[in-house]
Amino acid sequence: MSHGFIDQLRGVLDKTSVLIGTDMDERYYHDIAGKTFAKPLAVVRPKTTEQVSDFLRLCSHEKIPVTPQGGMTGLVRGALPNANEIVLSMERMNAVEEVDALAGVAVAQAGAPLEMIQEQVEREGHIFPLDLGARGSCTIGGNISTNAGGNRVIRYGMTRDLVLGLEVVMADGTVLHGLHKYLKNNTGIDLKQLFIGSEGVLGVVTRAALRIFPAPIERQVILCAMDSFAKVSSFLEMARQRLGGELTAFEVMWNEYYRLTVERVNGVVAPLPAFHPFYVLLEASGNNPDRIHADLEKLLETAIGEKTILDATLSTSRASAAAVWRIRDSTLELGRTFPYASRIGFDVSLPIERMDEYAKVVRARIKAIDARAFAIVFGHAGDGNLHLELHHEHTPDRREEFEELVYRITCEFGGAISAEHGIGVVKRPYLKISRTPEEIETMRTLKRAFDPNNILNPGRIFSL
Repeated sequence: MSHGFIDQLRGVLDKTSVLIGTDMDERYYHDIAGKTFAKPLAVVRPKTTEQVSDFLRLCSHEKIPVTPQGGMTGLVRGALPNANEIVLSMERMNAVEEVDALAGVAVAQAGAPLEMIQEQVEREGHIFPLDLGARGSCTIGGNISTNAGGNRVIRYGMTRDLVLGLEVVMADGTVLHGLHKYLKNNTGIDLKQLFIGSEGVLGVVTRAALRIFPAPIERQVILCAMDSFAKVSSFLEMARQRLGGELTAFEVMWNEYYRLTVERVNGVVAPLPAFHPFYVLLEASGNNPDRIHADLEKLLETAIGEKTILDATLSTSRASAAAVWRIRDSTLELGRTFPYASRIGFDVSLPIERMDEYAKVVRARIKAIDARAFAIVFGHAGDGNLHLELHHEHTPDRREEFEELVYRITCEFGGAISAEHGIGVVKRPYLKISRTPEEIETMRTLKRAFDPNNILNPGRIFSL
């Protein structure tokens, strides 16, 4: 890339929008754990969709690859640049432009942090239900690019269920003005779905119309302890039957996750003793506080009477509910208490009834590689999403063996290698486990049609 090209970019944007050399902050090429990757050719920070369009048009003409970036909270190296790429940071396009309570829609620019959207919507008496531990730093553009799931999928669905319309800039600079703000739109192919979950390889999302919902008056949380995963499954079925639409979240934590989190993460308090095999965090919400409280008490009474649960605590305030959620949201903090080089995070989808068997098989087989390796397991049991963090401090050089082993086991159990974090670069070698050759080739066909010069996130998800 010549300095003349940088001058072109600065002519189209402005000097402060194009960073090179020492002006590029390290955050643009560090992952969430702080590990350094390749320094990009430049960092571009547009303020408008028109600037994104002009920038991509120039890059397409010069065949210069581009890495779109949001909050940099991804775990699969999808937004980390290679040395020959330009970073397209959406950090300046971070406005929540509109909250329309009557229509049930909010419009936000792609760089808006998830928590900012939540807070602005809440001020209008509504909620944007997408929620995850990185809410304060992840952006809605990143959430859309990976089809993020999070804590409330069991009630509200994945990100793709919460998007009404998108404005997208294609690789050649063409702008798709699809920012529709209505639920029903049966006018041909639903183009927005092609971009949700595509990790920036087909186009760059610049603005989104999002579904919002009236805020529930009451939200209550219970934390339960159980002695087997069979009891966890029974309790999930019982909760679905008794709570119906009030059931907002159903999270499961194996003992190691709960115990190590309350032991190692500052500020986390254990509401229940840390020696039980399993813990479930259940959230119910709705507009009748008395009924929700009564329904939860009846659920607990029945579950205890049938010996489904061993112990439980019911939140009595927002603060106590937040304290329980803090345990489940401390995944990153817990991970940082272990050596970075010897921990691997896995995010898989599985049949709920096979989750515990899967965890047992993984734990047994990793011992064949390293007898001191261990796995910490937790997840969104209500929607079949399991997270597993594998630690192999004594064999840091055998990372690829562990990855291949776990993904092979995932295949044996009929699971998917990514439930909500995407493929990026890290999982690209294993995509064939979850998708057929015909499906992958169809993805490549779309990529060639949308981005013939292969400039948008090349090498992510698959190679051409």
